[in-house]
Amino acid sequence: MTATTKQPQKTSAANPAAELPVAVCIVTGLSGAGKSTALKVFEDMGHFVVDGLPASLAPEMVSMMSRPSMSHFKGIALGMDLRQSNFLDEINEALSDLTAQNIRPMLLFLECNVQELLRRYATTRRPHPLEREGMGLETALLSERNSLRPLREMADLVVDTSRFSIHDLRRAIQKRWSDSKSKLRAIKVNIISFGFKYGVPREADFVFDLRFLSNPYFVDELRPLSGKDKAVAQYVFDKPNAREFRAKLMDLLLFMLPLMEAEGRYRVTIAVGCTGGRHRSVAMAEEITQALKQADYPTTLEHRHLELG
Repeated sequence: MTATTKQPQKTSAANPAAELPVAVCIVTGLSGAGKSTALKVFEDMGHFVVDGLPASLAPEMVSMMSRPSMSHFKGIALGMDLRQSNFLDEINEALSDLTAQNIRPMLLFLECNVQELLRRYATTRRPHPLEREGMGLETALLSERNSLRPLREMADLVVDTSRFSIHDLRRAIQKRWSDSKSKLRAIKVNIISFGFKYGVPREADFVFDLRFLSNPYFVDELRPLSGKDKAVAQYVFDKPNAREFRAKLMDLLLFMLPLMEAEGRYRVTIAVGCTGGRHRSVAMAEEITQALKQADYPTTLEHRHLELG
């Protein structure tokens, strides 16, 4: 696995791009080296992604990010390749236009050795963009490599994907492009409370059964309430076994999540269930969600069967 990073250029008053108005990444490189996969990683990281974009349209796409409707995106990732006959001229002009707007895109260049590219094309059975009558696949690969050499020299990060898995590529991109200004971790955690009598959520990566905890359903004044109500939560966590389970579960999650994140995992779904999905599981899910948010994990919460329990 190889990733080569250029040292960032020093900025000055004449180069005010130290604080980018919008985070822009241009993803390019050899056909078959993993551009589409890289763009999916950027999409998962919260970027607006456009693939197959003519380089001349890059400034227009970037300016679109200033619209209020685009404010929830962390940045924009643009996939470009050699299918344009004047690709190098167009991308150089686009980079100049963006620089004039005080925007310096980060350039990610993906490459791969010829043997691996031949294997990938044999597997996908797709034609190379430069293949034509009189030019076979291997010749097309070599021609593209030579043509893109100047662009490779410009790149901020060159990644050789010859021995990369999808997860290796994800890790390389997350390491380089994760928002260092934000405390939030890269992995997203989805918490679901549910009732076993209605079925276990199919998307759950981990399922925890809370039916061993004391059930507020059998307390008349608590039955109409839910685990979101303070009285129910107090009833559940007044019991030592509930408090101990909560502590041990959080220890497990805070041990496990950084390891999953380091392996390039970007989402995990944790389901906690009780009989009807209204009292115990809801109270526990609320507690877990709050604790994970305090630990700077982006966390969503769904009470799937609360109204049914």
